[in-house]
Amino acid sequence: MAYDQSAMNELHWLIDMVQTIEVGLVVLDKNFDIQLWNGFMENHSGVSPNSIKGSNLFEQFDYLPADWLKQKMESVFLLKNRAFISWEQRPYVFKFKNYRPITGRADFMYQNVTLLPLSSLTGQITHISMIVYDVTDVAINKLQLKAVNERLEHLSQTDGLTQLHNRRYWQICMQKEFDRHARYGDKTSLVMFDIDHFKRVNDTYGHMAGDKVIQHISHLLKQSLRETDCAGRYGGEEFSVVLAKTSAQDALNFADRLRHKIETTELVYEGKPIKVTVSMGISDLQEQIGNSGQWLSFADQALYQAKKAGRNNCVIYTSSIK
Repeated sequence: MAYDQSAMNELHWLIDMVQTIEVGLVVLDKNFDIQLWNGFMENHSGVSPNSIKGSNLFEQFDYLPADWLKQKMESVFLLKNRAFISWEQRPYVFKFKNYRPITGRADFMYQNVTLLPLSSLTGQITHISMIVYDVTDVAINKLQLKAVNERLEHLSQTDGLTQLHNRRYWQICMQKEFDRHARYGDKTSLVMFDIDHFKRVNDTYGHMAGDKVIQHISHLLKQSLRETDCAGRYGGEEFSVVLAKTSAQDALNFADRLRHKIETTELVYEGKPIKVTVSMGISDLQEQIGNSGQWLSFADQALYQAKKAGRNNCVIYTSSIK
């Protein structure tokens, strides 16, 4: 009699623990019909155990990714091994709202889910258990850290004034494109340009106006780029662009369109119109170019030639340029 009472107490405690534990517990049979639905699941779904017992999980919650989830569950039945679903793989299985005050900015509960095979007294796997963990705090902290790191990485690569790539990161882009050309041989061109008589702008209108001019040209440059192009502020009033899969002639067309746009687009600063022009040098990757530094030097020599020829024009590097 005492043994029976002890067993009843243990069963009562077990049931009480299942109902009050802060994880979701669901037991399904091989047809995916719900046999157990604990208090955690009731609190977050609004569906009571009595009303849901015997119902098919996928009919009751039609938003569940049925094909994907059934495949995972069937492998647990077949292989008799547990399976895991991480929030990083799928943010949630059950669409529960997030009620945690610390992570109130999350619209839903991030979840980790463990699928466990449950055997009968004869050793047959007849049921499967879903254990649902609320990992919203962990997920939000990790996502926030990732966002901060991405922001820091972006800042480390970006020129603050223009929001173009900074010189260091642009040189990495240039080297990557040089290496890619060495492997695959695609046509690739480099454009260097700077603002004509920029000192005159600063002396006439002030350094703040000079910064606005640099930002204005950066904006026009960004409007002209393709996704595969890499543009940067090389320094001061000098800009640089790597044009992937672009011949020297196509690079000249790009440069001349941009040059014309800059020449004809007026910037108004404190009620005063400011017009500027740019000079541009172009170098495509030829066999005689042994490294990215030489490639840059050729584009720079072409830029110097454009200045020498009267400014506000574009020049392609040739071996005759000294």
